[in-house]
Amino acid sequence: MIWALGWRLGAVAALVLGGFVFLEYAKLPPVESLLDGRTRGSVTMLDRDNEVFAWRGDQFGGVITPDVVSPHLKHAILATEDRRFYSHFGVSPRGILGAMAINMREGRSALSGHGGSTITQQAAKLLCIGRPFDPASGESEAEYEAACREGSIERKAREAIYAMAMEAKYSKDEILAIYMNRAYLGAGTRGFEAASQRYFGKSAANVTPSEAAMLAGLLVAPTRFAPTSDLERSRERANVILGLMHDAGYLSDTDLAAARANPATLSAAAEARAGGYFADWIMGSAPAFLTRETTEDVVIRTSFDPRLQRAAEEAMAEIFATKIKPGSKAQAAIVVMSADGAVRAMVGGRETQLPGQFNRATQAMRQTGSAFKPFVYAAALEMGYAYNDAVEDAPLTLNIPGSGPWSPQNYTRKHYGTVTLTRALRDSLNVPAVKVSESVGRENVRSVAEAFGIAGDLAAGPALALGSSEATLLEVTGAYAGILNGGSSVTPYGVRELTLVGEDEPLMGQDGGIVERVISPGADQQLVYMMHQVIEAGTGQRAKLGDRPAAGKSGTTQALRDAWFVGFTADYVAGVWMGYDDNTPLNGVTGGGLPAEIWRETMLRVHDGLPIRPLPMIDPQDAPQIARTDLPGDLAPPTTHRAGDPAPMPTSAPNPVGRFLNSLFGRN
Repeated sequence: MIWALGWRLGAVAALVLGGFVFLEYAKLPPVESLLDGRTRGSVTMLDRDNEVFAWRGDQFGGVITPDVVSPHLKHAILATEDRRFYSHFGVSPRGILGAMAINMREGRSALSGHGGSTITQQAAKLLCIGRPFDPASGESEAEYEAACREGSIERKAREAIYAMAMEAKYSKDEILAIYMNRAYLGAGTRGFEAASQRYFGKSAANVTPSEAAMLAGLLVAPTRFAPTSDLERSRERANVILGLMHDAGYLSDTDLAAARANPATLSAAAEARAGGYFADWIMGSAPAFLTRETTEDVVIRTSFDPRLQRAAEEAMAEIFATKIKPGSKAQAAIVVMSADGAVRAMVGGRETQLPGQFNRATQAMRQTGSAFKPFVYAAALEMGYAYNDAVEDAPLTLNIPGSGPWSPQNYTRKHYGTVTLTRALRDSLNVPAVKVSESVGRENVRSVAEAFGIAGDLAAGPALALGSSEATLLEVTGAYAGILNGGSSVTPYGVRELTLVGEDEPLMGQDGGIVERVISPGADQQLVYMMHQVIEAGTGQRAKLGDRPAAGKSGTTQALRDAWFVGFTADYVAGVWMGYDDNTPLNGVTGGGLPAEIWRETMLRVHDGLPIRPLPMIDPQDAPQIARTDLPGDLAPPTTHRAGDPAPMPTSAPNPVGRFLNSLFGRN
């Protein structure tokens, strides 16, 4: 009676189970549609030499099958996850009982901890038991994946049924292919091909035993064991996997010893982590539907130069290690670009290896201080004044409507009498800068600055000349690039070409960032000379590059909250900002101090091995001398002209700027 009842109940249970399996079997799609399970696309970034330096999104890498990957990788997966994969029917009772025994020996309940899941069951979990992610449902991707990982008894039973249906529908190699292509393996990689490319710069078909073991070791905890997070921890896990491969008969004693003696190493791109601040900037500046929100696989060719990036990072590290007291929370940022606006390197803070950090080079709006002054003198030079015209550095008081009297002061609290425009900029004198700005007109200064790329809300009052307005380091560096290239504004850019994987024609591209001329070549060459004197004999002397000519300007804001140094050689433009995120004043730091030293260390490394080239500037036959006399309280009108100097504006110019100057100086 017991036997008769038993086999009948068993038969009924088998029929019910078979019915559930058949229902799932009938719903299973062709295996090809299950191999790429990503819900978003990937972004692969190439540097200026077309080498991969960063990844974003979900990397896939392409479909792989067990017969095309390295045998070592296949063996590592089987030895780690399911040695009896090719002999069970999707569920392993023996494995489940063994896992329950281990759980109880370790002091947990039988169903807590080790689950004894087969590769087929894990593939069923990756497929979320046939429920695809639907963005329109209102469920987030994180919520969807959490639901797919649920570990209740009911969920395990459904996984087992689905696994048996998969075994009936697909071959063993097809199931293993689903698993190998859909598994998440850290650092945004989906599947073993993407992970192999990400970590080792090679196809999964070519991995060595030690590399295969490291990849298989990621299955248990991809974020914890990702080699880009902790290489030593990843190697320790790989050693465990190598032992399992040896125990399963996949590695001989000799092969095991060789693999452990030669642990896996990361590719150069993996060593560089995720492209840091530059890659984050690209993701934020390019169209969202092709970057942050892409559902396609995108390749972006950029202007990034790894050598220059290392130069900037090493320079910052050198100064902070040798010149900044330990424990300081001061921050700094660096941008290096070409004269056409192509950004070559970017450091947005001291934490250079962490993606997604606050980027002080592109996101921090800070007062520019005296780093703004070149645009004051650019406006004057464009209006016909010369580098050696004179201005009186004497006490000045302006009545500001609504605020009352305002008296600008030089940093030294002294006045120096009649000085040339070159000396006023060289020594960063505040009073002459305000006088020049007031004489040529704040609107003209503002127009020149905006045209060069200082796009923020520029101040309306006379303090405009002293850099009271805010801008990002990227904007200011780009504006200086316009001075280097002869007086034409640039739009800083990093994307050279953007292409969808599999397509030949790029969706967008850029050959250069030069936009339009702002000041004439003659005015620009004088301005470059004046900025050259800043480094040769003025506030920027700590930025000197030996025999290599350079031009630049320091900047320090009120209460020492921001310190800048921005400058260029004939080859590159670089900008440095230093300060605290919470606006705490810097302790004795000015733009001509530590920022100038960071700039110098950066540019020395950037120019290593490059020939010395002259700056595009005028070449006075002798030291600057006063060519025009000063009017009380104002910049002198152009009344004389020295041989070799750019011609001044005619005294009765018919254009609007000329009429403005004539009215300013009382001429009819």
